[in-house]
Amino acid sequence: MAFDGLFTHAMTKELNDTLAGGRIMKIHQPYPNEVFLVVRNNRKNYPLLLSAHPMFARAQISQIKYKNPQTAPNFAMMLRKHLEGAQLLRIEQVENDRIMRFVISGRNELGDEDRTVLILEMMGRHSNLFLVDEASQKIIDLIKHVPADQNRVRTLMPGGTYVQPPKQDVLNPYQSLDGLANLILDYREQNELAKHIQSHFQGFARDSAHELAAVVQNDGDAMAHAQSWFDHFNQPNPTLVDTQKGLQYVPFPWQTVTGETTEFTTLSELLDAYYEGKSERDRVQQQAGVVLRVIHNELKKNKTKIKKQQAELAQADHADEYKVKGELLTTYMHQIERGMTEIELPNYYDDNKPMQIQLSNQLSPSQNAQRYFTRYNKLKASVKYLNEQIALAQKEVDYFENLQAQVDIASPKDIEEIRQELIQEGYLRVQSKKKQKAQVSQPEIFYASDGTQIEVGKNNLQNERLSMKTANKSDIWMHTKDIPGSHVIIHSSEPSEQTLTEGAQLAAYFSKARDSANVPVDYLPVRRLRKPNGLKPGFVIFEGQTTMTVTPSYTTVQKLRKKPEA
Repeated sequence: MAFDGLFTHAMTKELNDTLAGGRIMKIHQPYPNEVFLVVRNNRKNYPLLLSAHPMFARAQISQIKYKNPQTAPNFAMMLRKHLEGAQLLRIEQVENDRIMRFVISGRNELGDEDRTVLILEMMGRHSNLFLVDEASQKIIDLIKHVPADQNRVRTLMPGGTYVQPPKQDVLNPYQSLDGLANLILDYREQNELAKHIQSHFQGFARDSAHELAAVVQNDGDAMAHAQSWFDHFNQPNPTLVDTQKGLQYVPFPWQTVTGETTEFTTLSELLDAYYEGKSERDRVQQQAGVVLRVIHNELKKNKTKIKKQQAELAQADHADEYKVKGELLTTYMHQIERGMTEIELPNYYDDNKPMQIQLSNQLSPSQNAQRYFTRYNKLKASVKYLNEQIALAQKEVDYFENLQAQVDIASPKDIEEIRQELIQEGYLRVQSKKKQKAQVSQPEIFYASDGTQIEVGKNNLQNERLSMKTANKSDIWMHTKDIPGSHVIIHSSEPSEQTLTEGAQLAAYFSKARDSANVPVDYLPVRRLRKPNGLKPGFVIFEGQTTMTVTPSYTTVQKLRKKPEA
């Protein structure tokens, strides 16, 4: 579901139960739109994430590791000035909207109480985080400054008075369900009912409106079903669902969201599992700007080159026509006069059908014939060269498509290794003349159901080291068939069928075919791998492989990250 008003209602309760009364010990801003407050409560530190990201806006306790910039942004410095050491009194939701208020009590320079409010508005591209003086409602600072010419409705700059976003004419369902019974009676079709629920009540995203519309149409008392559904947000059962359309999170099992499920203790843990990949993808994209530009340019250049050379190769298919014209001109030389621009001659190679032949009026008859023979010889000689050039360009395309797939599954630290690889291969220049040695991180470790260790490389440098240096010759190597992806090593010479299947699922998941079904995966002992001189990092050749097909599953991958208990 979306982080709508209903989910905000559930998260507000969870954060209040966990954090209210705690002290704000540290404040970090590792990313432009996201702030972490380390809140200590009941002798435990809780990293509170407040995100005003245009796509991933949310509030939660997050255990996902982050790296702070060397110089703190101005907004973080302002928060430290007003909030470090202060007490987080309570967390409030504004009615049933996507707005959360973090009421904080501290002390100013004179020792007097200084009460401020952090206000998080989670509204897509308009999301923002405000630090507001509670007494005067003056905006001390905000994470996104918006000039007046971009927002004429309210002031979104420091020094202005905080005004809530314009309120819609809708009902807070936690205060009143008036009108719901009539909607249920008037609209029997689920989509229509959902549409009117969304426009009548506050805090509904489209998916939550569809779920309530489905719930009230179950057998029994519709209003009782609805009340029970709303109450369930106060006692959630956080669930991650691997659906046919991808991962979805719900505060408790929904009848409109079906698939393989994973349950979590808290909503925050649920969001960590859901957003870890998505938000990390966004952070990778931010860090990988130069790498992605090189990959994009090289792919475009080589694909254009292949297209042009294939067009030249297609012309070479007509080389025999030039030879025939040259021979006809030679045979009927006596019929050609200097100054002619064309002539029609019987083609004795094709039942003497007439063939129109263009001539140059500046050349003699024999020179015209020789011109066609020259074209023929040039085109025939170009075929071998063009095929070689197309093959080389295709290798470049394969290489950069493989890098592109690695960026898609990379973590921020992997991006640096891909950048170092591009420097080593001469595709990317560095300002420093001092040669930098690539720091190769370790492949990720997984565990099969029977405890067998499985390693997965995330970039070419990891793949190279894993497959050609650290793996035993009797280990099993796996890779998606003809699809860019990771090298996977099963550290066993005779893995079980289940272990092979789990290894293949890892190979399919960490590949370009992550979202596909029935992905083919090759596997064979490491000793059959070879790397001839001249191949780029991470590329190997092999023969005698076996192929199996699997459908990658996020849930399975998460389970394989945990070592089974003995």
